[in-house]
Amino acid sequence: MLERLKNFVDGDWRPSNAVETLKVINPATAKPLAEVPLSPAGEVDAAVVAAQKAFVEWRRRPAGERIQPLFKLKILLEENLDDLARTITEECGKTFAESVGELRRAIENVEVACGIPSLMQGCNSEDIASGIDEHMVRQPLGVVAAITPFNFPAMIPFWFLPYAVATGNCFILKPSERVPLSSNKLFHLIRTAGFPPGVLQLVNGGKETVNAILDHPSIRAISFVGSTATARYIYSRAAANGKRAQCQGGAKNPVVVMPDADMEMTTRILVDSAFGCAGQRCLAASVAITVGEARKVLTEQLVEAANHRKVGYGLDQGVEMGPVISAESKARIEGLIAKGVREGARLLIDGRDRKTKDYEDGFFVFPTVMDEVPPQGEIAHTEIFGPVLSLMHVTSIDEAIRMVNARSYGNMACIFTHDGANARRFRYEVNAGNVGINVGVAAPIAYFPFSGWGESFFGDLHAQAHHGVEFYTQTKVVVERWPSQWNRKF
Repeated sequence: MLERLKNFVDGDWRPSNAVETLKVINPATAKPLAEVPLSPAGEVDAAVVAAQKAFVEWRRRPAGERIQPLFKLKILLEENLDDLARTITEECGKTFAESVGELRRAIENVEVACGIPSLMQGCNSEDIASGIDEHMVRQPLGVVAAITPFNFPAMIPFWFLPYAVATGNCFILKPSERVPLSSNKLFHLIRTAGFPPGVLQLVNGGKETVNAILDHPSIRAISFVGSTATARYIYSRAAANGKRAQCQGGAKNPVVVMPDADMEMTTRILVDSAFGCAGQRCLAASVAITVGEARKVLTEQLVEAANHRKVGYGLDQGVEMGPVISAESKARIEGLIAKGVREGARLLIDGRDRKTKDYEDGFFVFPTVMDEVPPQGEIAHTEIFGPVLSLMHVTSIDEAIRMVNARSYGNMACIFTHDGANARRFRYEVNAGNVGINVGVAAPIAYFPFSGWGESFFGDLHAQAHHGVEFYTQTKVVVERWPSQWNRKF
């Protein structure tokens, strides 16, 4: 019998009263791993009530005390890294090495948030007028929540969680119902780390759960990562309810390859970017734009490298790419490949309808390369979110930059070149929040915010670093005068 997952509320594991559940499926084997409840709105309210109660005391703790459980959590994450990585691979499909890398990024954010005593400091000015001083301090919002996606079940919650609690808020996580096992294990460690009951809580669920979070009057801020359509919905509904919101949306990330690029290095990095995590990264390269003479050499090398990428179960030795998340995703991706061909693209490698030995029922799409993708076609502007790389070709960097900026998305753009002037022009002119120079995945480390422009982000303050601190705090300005006793007038 499958394990039915519980919610973590007020410091304890509670069974959900949900009538409806979903099976958590291993995408490599297509076998069920557990059942996740789709918690009703009342269970969200119970978590909020517990968080409000905990907030009264938690916000009053000195920042240096609030980060002590985070120090313990970092150690626990390190000690349990291999076990957590296996769980990520089992429910998400990525390779074990990719899961380890994801956890390293999660731990980075815990480390940065441990600097909150300095990061959330305010400022002051003396004598703004005679005998009058002015101060600005940061205070927590209250109860906040995050709704996170399937593709990074451990890392993305930690874009938000450490900063929220370190600044004095109480935090509710609603993980993707496709990958709840990683969060379940993380919250066992959170409990061991010693956070007071109600400070950190986990509520599993689907759309009803999400809407209950968005509509609850006591939840002050929402963090979200997912598709652009859902990000827009979350942002709009949260804003209509008077909440702060930071909503990371979809992407169609272009990579420009100049003729002077190191083609061997570029090929290796580009293939890792396009096909790593089966193309299910929000910073995966999805379009390669060659300039001039780069076309022939890069195309040949890309095809060779993609053809030799080993696809299989991410826990098996030597596997470089796992499955996509679900049968529905596989069908959608293969449908978009077919659409690209109908629009005039030429398939150099077709990753459809291929089987993986010992895992014939898994949701595998092999590396796919489409050449001569029409820039005005739908496929050139649609987020495929799978292991599909589209090739387009131009004759100058001017054309390349115009093509990059013709997208509605603005998550990432990269260039490969040895020319510093072209590199500077590219990073200065392209409309993207994360820019890579000779880098295939321009993922900011935890000391920097994870940026995003256009339809890749809705909000003002991004995840991580000082943006996270600002998002989870509100500023209070104090203007004060202390007249001397002998000058006081009544």
